[in-house]
Amino acid sequence: MGLVGGILGFALGLPVGLAAAYLVYLRFFAPRRRLQDPIIRPLRDLDSETLQTMVPDIPLWVKCPDYQRVDWMNKFIFYMWPFLDKAICKIIRSVAKPICDQYIGKYGIESIEFGNLTLGSLPPTLQGIKVYEMREKELVIEPVIRWASIANVTVNVKVHSFELSAQLLDLHTMLTPRVTLKPLVPSFPCFSNLCVSLVEKPHVDFGFKLLGGDVMAIPGLYQFVQDQIAKQIAILYHWPKVIEIPILDGASGATKKPVGILHVKVIRAMNLPKMDLLGKSDPYVKLRLSGERLPSKKTSVKMSNLNPEWNEHFRLVVKDPETQVLELQMFDWEKLKMHDKMGVQVIPLCSLTPYESKLFTLDLLKSMNPNDQQNKKNRGKLVVELTFDPFRDDNSMSAANSDGEGNVSIKRDVPPGGGVLLVSVENAEDVEGKRHTNPYALVLFRGEKKETKVIRKTRDPRWNEEFQFVVDEAPVDEKIHIQVQSRRRGLLPFHNKESLGHVNINLVDVVNNGRINEKYHLINSRNGKLHVEIKWNTV
Repeated sequence: MGLVGGILGFALGLPVGLAAAYLVYLRFFAPRRRLQDPIIRPLRDLDSETLQTMVPDIPLWVKCPDYQRVDWMNKFIFYMWPFLDKAICKIIRSVAKPICDQYIGKYGIESIEFGNLTLGSLPPTLQGIKVYEMREKELVIEPVIRWASIANVTVNVKVHSFELSAQLLDLHTMLTPRVTLKPLVPSFPCFSNLCVSLVEKPHVDFGFKLLGGDVMAIPGLYQFVQDQIAKQIAILYHWPKVIEIPILDGASGATKKPVGILHVKVIRAMNLPKMDLLGKSDPYVKLRLSGERLPSKKTSVKMSNLNPEWNEHFRLVVKDPETQVLELQMFDWEKLKMHDKMGVQVIPLCSLTPYESKLFTLDLLKSMNPNDQQNKKNRGKLVVELTFDPFRDDNSMSAANSDGEGNVSIKRDVPPGGGVLLVSVENAEDVEGKRHTNPYALVLFRGEKKETKVIRKTRDPRWNEEFQFVVDEAPVDEKIHIQVQSRRRGLLPFHNKESLGHVNINLVDVVNNGRINEKYHLINSRNGKLHVEIKWNTV
């Protein structure tokens, strides 16, 4: 029995003794990583080998001319950091508390709480920032962030009345994120989504103590942990992987893309009220989609008719079939005074089934206020037929072709049906008139004319206006004409308009590729350029 007891005691005591000895070593004898003050000397006093080792630490705005200094931003962060430190730590505590509370009562855990929580007095610094010029409606920036913090985060865990402590300190990191703000929209904060990714593999360094001992002093563990953390961060966030954070939704004014065409057939009206003194009315219908700034479409006027028939077709571009409604308004035409409103009605697009026609017989109302007592009065009926045709998916219309030598090209099948041509006139550069420079753009397509607003006294106007052309067939063999002109108001009708240049754009590439986004040199202009984006969507 004595021999067996001795063996068991040795088997149990040896690992316990080694573990205790190693903890004592980590606590009192292991070399500690200390931050040392840098040695500051003039560059002329350094040899070539020392200069070579300093190259990675030189700010990027010194090494790379496309990076810009942001000392003002670093100064702003420096003065704000004491308040940012407290605010960020407060958020960390509030977010971590419900997570930690989930583990209390499990595995013998009695409590989890922060001992110390501070990010230190040294704020992050921007070593430089690069801004990319993009033709798309987006802004791309790449800041280089370095943070040599003296953070101190201590977490105390009480397990079976025994308290354990873990401490994170001296967090050092270097990141090069790519931040993309897209798309840019005319609603604050002027972008819909925030996309973040890492351009390079991050560098992360920190100290970690467990029960007062520096765990990172264990041979081989420090480099292993550092590499694994950098590797996992790179797997999750390294480009082309992107974190997309939505900022604006559709209700906040974010720009939505067209998704289909609404075909509206205004058929007839019945039993309309008498609006004129002679006992007749001259009705016509105006229609538009909610949320659109485009002018309303309207039918012809049926003179002296209380039961008019139109059978007229209209096509409207739909951007959100789940929330948009078709607004219908009936008016009585007047020659000398304002037209009298005879009734209104709306139809939610969500009640439509794609590609299926639906007939509606609507009771005209005084207003869309459900509490309006005048809605009980009979104002006649309006009969319309609606059909919603969604656009085809671009991926379903594209096919990959190979020439047998390894060269692959993507060709987009062009369906025989019609669609919508979206023309976005973005901006112009270096346009100048002989007598005045108040530029605006004039878009001509199939006899239809649309123009942007006039921007006064500038050679680099920015319009960012979109125009829609609904056509019955793909404009493969056609061109669109865009002319930049200048206009001024004057008492004399001489030289009030002046051409600043024009461009003719073939639409075959737009139809085949679905989209182009180019800058064109203006004809009859010395240095003028016009930035245009054109999209083709089919139904």
